[in-house]
Amino acid sequence: MPEWIIEVSDLNEYVRRTLAADPTLRSVRLRGEISNFKRHSSGHWYFTLKDDRCRISAVMFRQNAMRQSIRPMDGMSVIVSGQVSLYAESGTYQIYCENMRPDGVGTLYQQFEALKRKLQLEGLFDAARKQPLPWRPRKIAVVTSRTGAVLHDIRKVSAQRDPGVPLVLLPVQVQGAGAAEEIAAAIRHAGELPEVDVIITGRGGGSMEDLWAFNEEIVARAIAESTIPVISAVGHETDVTIADFVADARASTPSNAAEMAVPDRREIIAGLRGMRDHLTEAVGTLLREKRLTLLTLQRRMAASDPERRIHALLTRTAAQRMRLNAAIDARLPQLAQRIAMAGMRLDSAIDRRLTGPQERIDRARARLAALNPSAVLERGYALVLDGESVVGSAEGAKKLDHMTLRFHDGSVRVVKEDTHGG
Repeated sequence: MPEWIIEVSDLNEYVRRTLAADPTLRSVRLRGEISNFKRHSSGHWYFTLKDDRCRISAVMFRQNAMRQSIRPMDGMSVIVSGQVSLYAESGTYQIYCENMRPDGVGTLYQQFEALKRKLQLEGLFDAARKQPLPWRPRKIAVVTSRTGAVLHDIRKVSAQRDPGVPLVLLPVQVQGAGAAEEIAAAIRHAGELPEVDVIITGRGGGSMEDLWAFNEEIVARAIAESTIPVISAVGHETDVTIADFVADARASTPSNAAEMAVPDRREIIAGLRGMRDHLTEAVGTLLREKRLTLLTLQRRMAASDPERRIHALLTRTAAQRMRLNAAIDARLPQLAQRIAMAGMRLDSAIDRRLTGPQERIDRARARLAALNPSAVLERGYALVLDGESVVGSAEGAKKLDHMTLRFHDGSVRVVKEDTHGG
């Protein structure tokens, strides 16, 4: 009997047609937990559905995905409806989903949310407790697998940015039993290494199960207790782990973690050159200002020199004296004329002021002369005196025994004679 040999493509096509012909598999409703979900740039969804024992690959094409109101994520329990078939090129048995609706939350997702709430209430996610990354670390500790692209990417980016920053690898398992304990121990050990200023921990992308070591509480607490800043670089940008929330900084990829930890030497050099140019310009400006200030001070010092000031004062005094003498010489004739005129006006005023009093004096003198007893006596009159007292009446004279008659040229004593009759 001849041997029957077929090609792989023929076998896969046969299986595909067989599955497609089965009416039970044309319209299947399947319950399972989403794992390893990926949204392709084309809009197609690729993921795995699993239960406690088995798993099946699943795909939902863009035209069906656009009609869904649900937003799938790892750990979500869903019910999908579609057709089971075979992807002939890879020989992959999978379900082609047409619809999807939520069916509660998967076990891993529940554990994730429970731990997230617990640590959040303890304040492990608070921004206030996060440490800033150093400007340029002396040394970086990398906690990841020895094999894999993560270490390669970090080394490559770090060397490009600044080859002078050394890396220290602390190799660990990043998935499977015991991985979380190894990662936590390595983070604690990295904090004890000399000159280590930053710790990067992470792994490449994968399903929620693949990344689960970074959702373990022991890893979260090791990161939170680290006295050295920790950068979490787990999975791709869309992957989120508990380690991302606790870490001091989250990187979207391992390469991004290296960019965050290692400053670009070219940018530093460019910045230093800019600072040098700025400082050079600032120093030049300052020197020009100081030079101008110095010249101003020198002028002020020269102007305030005692000898120069005395000489300047003497020169100014001599000039002022000359101007004063010239002014005096010019003013003296005018002043002399004004003084002469003032003297004339003064003499005239004095004459006017003295004429009136002199006339009054003359009149008073005439009156006094008229009243002078000597003048009366010269006219032939005599003054009768009783000692020194003037006798002013005949009645008074009769009472006297003797009296004195004073003439203008002498006095005569008169004695009264006693007569009888007449």
